[in-house]
Amino acid sequence: MKVFLTGASGFVGREIANRLIRAGHEVRCLVHSNSQLPDGLQAVQGDILQKESLISAMRGCEAVVHLVGIIRESPKRGVTFQKIHADGTKNMVDAARAVGAQRFLQMSALGARHGATSPYHQTKWSAEEHVRASGLDWTIFRPSVIYGPGDGFVSLLAGVLRRAPLFPIFGNGRFPLSPVALHDVADGFVGALTRSSTSGQAYEVGGPEAIPYRDVIQTIGRAIGKRKVPTFTAPIPLVRPVVSLMERFSFFPITSSMLTMLVEGNSCDSTRYASEFGLSLTRFAEGIAYVR
Repeated sequence: MKVFLTGASGFVGREIANRLIRAGHEVRCLVHSNSQLPDGLQAVQGDILQKESLISAMRGCEAVVHLVGIIRESPKRGVTFQKIHADGTKNMVDAARAVGAQRFLQMSALGARHGATSPYHQTKWSAEEHVRASGLDWTIFRPSVIYGPGDGFVSLLAGVLRRAPLFPIFGNGRFPLSPVALHDVADGFVGALTRSSTSGQAYEVGGPEAIPYRDVIQTIGRAIGKRKVPTFTAPIPLVRPVVSLMERFSFFPITSSMLTMLVEGNSCDSTRYASEFGLSLTRFAEGIAYVR
């Protein structure tokens, strides 16, 4: 199958691109001029905010895998959740319809829903609405936090835990997460291309456990050889104004939106997802061996 892939140079995109190639698909990747891609992929230049460039780049493809998303806005550069998630997805849907690419796989996010609190989840939901209304043969994936070698979650936290004598736990730290291994996410995207039963379906994608945030930290600590990570409580009412003040600086690791999503929790029951795609989902403690 001829597949048009966005986000191929990213953490998740590179894994999906490689698995698509191994599955025998012909993969055409949308890139900017400075993007680096794995070997064996066809690169075409374009911009998700420029519909005409998408139509030209996508022509001849039978399926679209749309992964592009951001976790942090940069309004001065015109990079916002609304533009990238909602407007960009609408352009992708319109381009797919224009070139006759019927199959459309969309990367959303766990927590995307009508009335969501964070702008990240609000715009991910808007993107889903464009996909559902497209008339295309669509499937939507809503993953929890994705981890794997080179990620911005476990690898980042492991680096901090190696250096910091104390680690802050926001609030009571009991908000649950369902971290999911990169390969378990990639397998779903690749499998959906040939599974007609996934058409018109949205899947919540997580690991096999719902783990309190404070336990996630301790699990990562054990993976890097710490018997126990010393922690302290950072009350949410005190943390919020600090984050609001500092989030304008790119070096600061968290934004108000990220904090809102974290304390909201990000867990799900992935039984349906695992069953549909025949997966044995990776347990978190086993899946993070790469940080040792």
